[in-house]
Amino acid sequence: MTTQGGIVDDLWVGAWIAALAVGVVVIGLIIWACLFHRKRKSSADLPPQVRYNLPIEIFYTVVPLIMVAVFFFFTARDQNEMLKLAPNPDIRVKVEAFQWSWRFTTEVGGKRVQVVGKPVSDYRNGPQLVLPVGKKVEFTLDSPDVIHSFWVPAFLFKRDVIPGIPGEKNKFQIDTLNKPGVYAGRCAELCGVDHSRMLFSVKLVEQAEFDRYIASQAGSTQ
Repeated sequence: MTTQGGIVDDLWVGAWIAALAVGVVVIGLIIWACLFHRKRKSSADLPPQVRYNLPIEIFYTVVPLIMVAVFFFFTARDQNEMLKLAPNPDIRVKVEAFQWSWRFTTEVGGKRVQVVGKPVSDYRNGPQLVLPVGKKVEFTLDSPDVIHSFWVPAFLFKRDVIPGIPGEKNKFQIDTLNKPGVYAGRCAELCGVDHSRMLFSVKLVEQAEFDRYIASQAGSTQ
C-alpha cells in the first residue's frame, strides 16, 4: 500500500481496537447488572434502584467526551498528514472525471501525456495511467458535470472529485507502491447511469520504462 494508505490502515485498526475495548466493557457491565441486580425469587422486593447519582452521571458524561476528543485528535492528525503537500512532487497528474470516464494528463520534466477513456465493462480496457514505482505523485482533481470519486483500492486512498471547486484547491499526493503491476481503479461515487462502467487502471513500472513511455507518448492523446 502507499504511505498514505498505511496511515489510513493504522487509523482504521486503532479505531476498531478502541471500539472493541469499549464494547467489552459495556457488555461486561450489562452482564454484571443482570447477574447481581436481578430480582430474586425468594424476595418480593425490587433490587435497589440507583437514581440521581451525581458521581455516576459525571462519569458517564465525561468519559464519552474524552473518548470523542481522543478519536478526533488522531483523525485530525492523520488527515493533516495524508493531505500534506510537498512543494516539488516527482510527477503531476491532472485527473478529470466526467460522465462516464476519465481524462489523465501527466506532466513530468516539461513533457505532457494525455489519456482519455470511455465507459467500459472491464478496467483492463479502460484508460490507463502509467506511473513509476516509488515516486511522489501529485493529483489535481476536476469535474465538469457531477460529483465523482477517484479511487484505486490498492492505494487505500480515495478523494471526491467535486465540480465547481478549482483544481488547485482539490489535490492530494501519494507515494506510489514499490511493486510494479496493473491496479484497478473506479469511481466510488454514484454519478449516473454508467457509473459502474467508469473504470480505469494504474500501471506502475520501473523508472526506465516510464521514461521510455513519456518520451514516446509526449504530446499525444491516447
